[in-house]
Amino acid sequence: MNSEQGLRYQRQIMLPHFGISNQQKLLQARALIIGVGGLGSPVAMYLAAAGVGTLVLVDFDHVDISNLQRQIIHRHTTIGTPKVISAKHTLLGINPDCNVITKDYRLTPEELETELKQANVALDCSDNFSTRFALNRACVQVGIPLVAGAVGQWDGQVMTVLPGLGPCYQCLYPNINDPSTDCSRAGLLAPTPGVIGSLQALQAIQVLTNYGESLAGKLLLFNALNMSWRTLTVPRDPACVICSN
Repeated sequence: MNSEQGLRYQRQIMLPHFGISNQQKLLQARALIIGVGGLGSPVAMYLAAAGVGTLVLVDFDHVDISNLQRQIIHRHTTIGTPKVISAKHTLLGINPDCNVITKDYRLTPEELETELKQANVALDCSDNFSTRFALNRACVQVGIPLVAGAVGQWDGQVMTVLPGLGPCYQCLYPNINDPSTDCSRAGLLAPTPGVIGSLQALQAIQVLTNYGESLAGKLLLFNALNMSWRTLTVPRDPACVICSN
């Protein structure tokens, strides 16, 4: 860590029991972020600001004017641009030392596995269950921690999966058949994904540094309408097709 980095991350380094050693872990870490929309925006921005050394952004969509209400990593001037390129520009403006790798296409299962084998943590910032289940399956197979977030209308949730040490995402939704989660139909209040994405970034930092308590085996629920929080215990499903073995 050089002197400029020491100044940049000073507020984290001075935290009790965090120190230079944990900051160094972040600088050497690699995070895979699936989706650079409402959730992926605060996730990527806070991880870059906190000093995670390498961020791999995966999103095959382009910036649309309807995204700008909640996807704060993008700008009006980047409408029509691939989201990963728009996001990279913002992230390098926040922290030019961050190594930002972009993938503006849908990863094949083989490509996803390759990316996970190089990563220290994966963050699910997608908007559909098929992607969530596929990422969960791959993380369990490779043994990489997963921080999963989801939002809809007034509600949000966060869950951390530590393969081999607790339940996986499939344990939470064993029988779901990918219902519509499209906010263009259901609606979404602008700050809600910001709240959940920020919590995902926080969880990723805790997983990378082993600092603080993770949400492994728990589901944190947030309701923006009544400003309520709930934490539920998620049991491991002994019949789970993904993690039971």
